[in-house]
Amino acid sequence: MYDLLKGLRVVEGSAFVAGPTCGLYLAQLGAEVIRFDNIGGGPDFGRWPLTPGGDSLYWEGLNKSKKSVALDLGRPEGRELAARLAAAPGEEGGIFVTNFPVEGFLSYEKLSALRPDLICARVMGWADGGPAVDYTVNSAIGVPMMNGHPDDPRPVNNVVPTWDLLTGAYAAFALVSALHARSRDGKGREIRIPLSDIAGSTMANLGYLAESLAGPDRPRMGNDLYGAFGRDFTLKGGQQIMLVAITPRQWKGLLAVLEIEAPVAALEAELGLSFASDEGLRFDHRGRLFPIFEAAFARKTLDELKPSFEATGVCWGPYQPMSQAAEDPRLIKGNPVFSDVAHPSGRTYPAAGFAGTIPQDVRAPARAASKLGQHTDEVLAQVLGLSSGEIARLHDAGVVAGPEGR
Repeated sequence: MYDLLKGLRVVEGSAFVAGPTCGLYLAQLGAEVIRFDNIGGGPDFGRWPLTPGGDSLYWEGLNKSKKSVALDLGRPEGRELAARLAAAPGEEGGIFVTNFPVEGFLSYEKLSALRPDLICARVMGWADGGPAVDYTVNSAIGVPMMNGHPDDPRPVNNVVPTWDLLTGAYAAFALVSALHARSRDGKGREIRIPLSDIAGSTMANLGYLAESLAGPDRPRMGNDLYGAFGRDFTLKGGQQIMLVAITPRQWKGLLAVLEIEAPVAALEAELGLSFASDEGLRFDHRGRLFPIFEAAFARKTLDELKPSFEATGVCWGPYQPMSQAAEDPRLIKGNPVFSDVAHPSGRTYPAAGFAGTIPQDVRAPARAASKLGQHTDEVLAQVLGLSSGEIARLHDAGVVAGPEGR
């Protein structure tokens, strides 16, 4: 947690991954992020993974450091409150993150009528307004057709919702950019960010699109690193690692550690080329290289290789389950990005703060998600200026709720 965005007020009306991720990143940089949900929770309030008691670890992970307001969005008065929150006055307010439809009670046309300089980042599925989620966009862009092993024709989806996460980060970047522009020209803006455009743009930026247009489409190749030398290997004792050698230094260091300079040199002489000078050649001839490496790894344990790997700059990583990764000091345990936090579910476990590090600033610990509706009264009073009597009337009418639906 850092304070780069301290004083900024962001209102979030969204569900699932992309919109909440945008709000999370802004909150981790010090913005006051106010999330509104339906009383009882929105469509992502009970998403898996769950605790044994039924609380969503997913929801409390994506909504750390945010304030929570519970409204009855099925009623006109509740919808009006949501719109007023999004467009509430204040020099550092008027910033809204949502994945509600383009048309409707949270359309930019209606919100900008309340506040002309409103900045809105609207996460969408397809650019034409059609419904989509990460997994359906991913299937359409072709990535699952490249995943998997050559001898298995089934498409393999990503476990991690890549396009959602990229969209959330892109939305945060776009909001801050629009805020910077507003400070110059005073104008509000709606920024529509479809998952489909993020996926298509990413494939184009990486050269995948141009490659496919030249044909043929990239085939499945298991864990082989496309265009360079890399693959999973099994060591003596059964430990599996992912190994990559892209730079000449990585390649030469790897050959020395495995003591296979001679057989690789013999192969180079046979083929009339130098693997050290061109990573693409290592990929083209990986069918000849892999058996040499497989035999070398089968002779050595990880304990034998690790010191030499570190000394020579070999690039590798172990295959390990998430439970083991949690104990890895390079990843989670002891990492200052993480703080042990008591969460609304009642469980205490490591929570991630801002993933970047600013050496010049003091990092504050991560903060837990709020209970649903925990800040309803506070936000209605401080942001909308409602009196205690007005707030009590809204509670009595069932338009708003506090923690536990009260």
